[in-house]
Amino acid sequence: MSASVFDHPWLGGLFGDPEMAEIWSAERQMAHMLAFEAAWSRALGACGRVDAALAEDVAEKIAAARIDFEDIRAGMAQDGVPVPRLVKQLQAVVGPEAVAALHKGATSQDVVDSALVLTLKDSTALLARRVAELEAALIELDARQGETPLMGRTRMQAATGITVSDRLRPWHQPLAAHLERLAEIAPRVERVQVGGASGDRKALGEDARVVTDHVAAELGLASTDGAWHAKRDTVAEYAGLLSLITGTLGKIGQDICLMAQQGLGEIALSGGGGSSAMPHKQNPVGAELLVTLARFNAVQLSGMHQALIHEQERSGAAWALEWMILPQMAQATARALATAQGLVGNIERIGTPS
Repeated sequence: MSASVFDHPWLGGLFGDPEMAEIWSAERQMAHMLAFEAAWSRALGACGRVDAALAEDVAEKIAAARIDFEDIRAGMAQDGVPVPRLVKQLQAVVGPEAVAALHKGATSQDVVDSALVLTLKDSTALLARRVAELEAALIELDARQGETPLMGRTRMQAATGITVSDRLRPWHQPLAAHLERLAEIAPRVERVQVGGASGDRKALGEDARVVTDHVAAELGLASTDGAWHAKRDTVAEYAGLLSLITGTLGKIGQDICLMAQQGLGEIALSGGGGSSAMPHKQNPVGAELLVTLARFNAVQLSGMHQALIHEQERSGAAWALEWMILPQMAQATARALATAQGLVGNIERIGTPS
């Protein structure tokens, strides 16, 4: 049984997001790591460090390799990273005569971090699509029901009369800014990681830039002037954006929870949750979930900021924190966006009842 609510047998029904889970799956992560290793071999051939035909043969064997995940798991327990065992498996695949074209000059963090940013690239595409869809749905709701009167409330007390449009603007206007942020952060995040043993690329010598450019181009990532092994600001920045998005959605959820209170009748929702003890109730489960996920990401963000503190040229402790936290934040954000879309679609009426 999973301890994570995102893939738990029944808790996952509330928290899980299959599309984002697939993006962060072990199989997808391994595919990215193999893509890096294949690109690395081709880069070694392109700059003449090994025979180009041999490099291509190795790259093709890497791409077709069937990986023993149980062996990777055992290696992870021993080495703290999956790459040493992965390289051993790939050495067996390519044969002893071809190991010179495999992983030479790279290090474990180059592989894992490059796989991470490929995952973040896919995550960004999914999130941007859902943010845009939610923004469009809220704008459409505003167009249909925005002129309906509504009691404005400050500090949860009745204030002055407003319209539904006044309530909806703080729901949808931040989404446009989040789309801009996702576009702006992409080139800072989607960068190949190449540093070698101590982050100085020394093992590659004068070919360092050529190899880095080649690997980046094959993976569809930006090249870099140097390693970012111990510079994790963009990873933390990405986590911060995830929390900003869920925070916006949490505000929507909190408003809907308050509007749905019995006796106010300011919103009518279809598809609410039932109660085992009180069958007359229709609970605003989706709205509550948005609040929960927003608070979850806000808490996780502190851990990602702790992961900024890397000692010297590389940290195992801080790095491992990212593996524990960032996938869950991404899944929470995707689930929140899907929930918000469903919730907006279930709004039958909004505004002060006449």
